[in-house]
Amino acid sequence: MPDTSGKPSASGGSATPKPTVVVMVLSFAGIVVALMQTLVIPIVPMLPRLLNADASDTAWAVTATLLAAAVATPVVGRLGDMYGKRRMLLVSLGLMLAGSLVCALSDSLVPMIVGRALQGLAAGVIPLGISIMRDELPPEKLAGSTAIMSASLGVGAALGLPSAALIADNFDWHVLFWTSTVLAAVATVLVLVCVPESKVRTGGRFDLVGSIGLSAVLVCLLLAISKGGGWGWGSGTTLGLFAAAVILLLVWGRNQLRTAEPLVDLRLSASRQVLFTNLAAMAFGFSMFAVSLVMPQLMQLPEQTGYGLGKSLLAVGLVMAPQGLVMMVVAAGSAPLSKARGPKVTLMIGAVVVAAGYALNTVMMSEVWHLVFVSCVIGAGVGFAYGALPSLIMSAVPVSETAAANSLNTLMRAIGTSVSSAVAGVILAQMTTTLGSATLPSEDAFKAIMAAGAGAALLALVFAAFIPGRQAATGAQTGDTALAEPAAPTDVSARRA
Repeated sequence: MPDTSGKPSASGGSATPKPTVVVMVLSFAGIVVALMQTLVIPIVPMLPRLLNADASDTAWAVTATLLAAAVATPVVGRLGDMYGKRRMLLVSLGLMLAGSLVCALSDSLVPMIVGRALQGLAAGVIPLGISIMRDELPPEKLAGSTAIMSASLGVGAALGLPSAALIADNFDWHVLFWTSTVLAAVATVLVLVCVPESKVRTGGRFDLVGSIGLSAVLVCLLLAISKGGGWGWGSGTTLGLFAAAVILLLVWGRNQLRTAEPLVDLRLSASRQVLFTNLAAMAFGFSMFAVSLVMPQLMQLPEQTGYGLGKSLLAVGLVMAPQGLVMMVVAAGSAPLSKARGPKVTLMIGAVVVAAGYALNTVMMSEVWHLVFVSCVIGAGVGFAYGALPSLIMSAVPVSETAAANSLNTLMRAIGTSVSSAVAGVILAQMTTTLGSATLPSEDAFKAIMAAGAGAALLALVFAAFIPGRQAATGAQTGDTALAEPAAPTDVSARRA
């Protein structure tokens, strides 16, 4: 019988690794996966020449990763709860290793897209890592450790841009993916050696129909969002995909409510704390990604525009890198605040700080140090938020649902970033100015995106206000054994009856 008692245990060795080592290894794995998302950015404009393909086709090197990540995250989370989180973590890292190797050996479009899709399938590493921490760490270390793991998504993305730009400027582009291959191999070995397997499992039967249905919903939705700008937002293809996503979502939701062991427990997901935490995560995903869209373009535009800074991509990466470091430091340091006041308060503070950062950005955008300062302020706010989100999720779900619930929260962040990219693309395309024969985004376009980022942060603040107070969210901070006791409607045995 599977053990769902919630008591941590290790397997595969005579001595349990130290908690600090487990945290460091899992966080490293999370950063490596996040690096993968930005690794390709410096060479995107060159891909048509490098792969001898049309620009519209090479864009799939980015789109394939997005779609694969969205599909894999909830599926891998559920499989982790059922069959072992460490096992699925190793599978995810193995897929990233394989994808990186395929890309490193590719010189044409199809292998590149296949490799990038395989890399995207590793997106479940971060929620799986958070879930392993819940099973294995002592209560006093849980809040700070899960905050660091949660923030690794932003940290890896921030550090990946300067690293990738440096490699792309000085070496053959294949070195980017060889580097990714080596990092994935190192992360895999470290997890094998240092991370124990928890016996906290639900067992049961995997919901294959539910996973196919959710995958179809996400592919339709994210394909419409990511390609709508190119196809036309009013085109039949775009509107048809949006309509298909809505219809499929309704059918899938009905199926999940009638399934004894669903992929996603919608009743649990509809509980007040989980629902509004996920909505806040989506808003933060939008807000966090907005700064990543604004600053690189603003810094690279010619100085002749009057607002561009005329810097290289490497300089852009160096300006953005401190944001990732601030994010991780603040996320780790947010644990005492969450313990004292509750993670809801931490989340709300993060929303206010992010909104303030974007407000500053509208008046501080003419010097490099302005952008460094603003990105660090926004990074601090995101650090507070990403430090609080895992605690809010884990204090609201039973141990048997940890990986699935964290994966859904990560998916909501990803949907937010996809929407942010689409909105920014529309704004930059519609609000333009001319410089000679070139049409460029106007200064007002960048300010409009900053306003949208601030608005998304304030929306997250509103969502956070509806999350129950500290009493309902202290379990993850204190290690309350009530965490292991699911509510009657969501108990594993009750769902099987």
